[in-house]
Amino acid sequence: CKILRCNSEYVAATLNLRGSNRNAAYCNALRSYSHCTRKTARTCRGDLAYHSAVHGIEDLMIQNNCSKEGPTSPPRPRPPAPNHQGFESLDICNYEKSFLYKHGQPPSYQHCAAFGDPHIRTFHDDFHTCRVEGSWPLLDNDYLFVQATSSPVAKGSNATVTSKLTIIFKNMKECIDQKVYQAEIDNLPAAFEDGSVNGGERPGGSSLVIWERSPGRHVEIRAEYIGTTIAVRQAGRQLSFSIRAAEEVARAFTEEQDLQLCVGGCPRSQRISRSECCRGRVAAETARALCKEMLPVEDVYFQSCVFDVVTSGDANFTMAAHGALEDARVFLPNAEKLHIFQ
Repeated sequence: CKILRCNSEYVAATLNLRGSNRNAAYCNALRSYSHCTRKTARTCRGDLAYHSAVHGIEDLMIQNNCSKEGPTSPPRPRPPAPNHQGFESLDICNYEKSFLYKHGQPPSYQHCAAFGDPHIRTFHDDFHTCRVEGSWPLLDNDYLFVQATSSPVAKGSNATVTSKLTIIFKNMKECIDQKVYQAEIDNLPAAFEDGSVNGGERPGGSSLVIWERSPGRHVEIRAEYIGTTIAVRQAGRQLSFSIRAAEEVARAFTEEQDLQLCVGGCPRSQRISRSECCRGRVAAETARALCKEMLPVEDVYFQSCVFDVVTSGDANFTMAAHGALEDARVFLPNAEKLHIFQ
């Protein structure tokens, strides 16, 4: 509902009216005001400010003998964009530039990942292996909602894998229309649900773009307007998710949005000990040898790989851990935090 914009345009048009043609100019401003409210009528139906404006315009037109038909006020000229250090109006959709302009330093970033049986690396570098069957939110903040749906890795297995990912980029006025991305096993599209590959028709629409890195295997979504990059991959019969998010964006949530696996990890009741892995479909030594080829450092990515190969019997899980490590290498602001040892 854009009634506040209509109100401010009317105030600006009538602020300095003087002289003999004051009444004609006032009627023009009222007709413009009326035209503006009609344009926003559909989205403002339940808005009290809208209804009081509509009745107010009718009363003012009667009091000033204005006809409903006739000329309207010329549109208010837009103020020129401030151009400090090359900062232009469209840079509002470039998070890094606007943060640097406001704070005099680049933003801080955080990294989260969910891969394999789901193993979660949280924004705070905690690491959990989870049971989490069904749908669970990875992120739920003012800008993004990400939900992962898990199902058992094999019949009768305690372990689960991510079989579906839903990512919602929430509407942001100058920059993007709301966009939804959905991936399922064997269906990793290189477009949003509506078929588009960017943030839509708004001036900053190009600040959200989707790239196909490897057809059917690796998609990257760059949301420049919130300083965020997301990678979605498929390896074998599972999907993985990695994100590099500006710290301010990652923290933009309320107390009600408290269940986010990227923020708090898995609830205690849903955590699995990776040392339980060694009763499975593949011998632990075989799994260790397979994982060592892709992951020479025996950190949590290596341990997760061994766990997944043992429990699933699927050697493709080495690719899931390797992909997550590669994303971390690119996304992590601090390279020293790449390897976690538990």
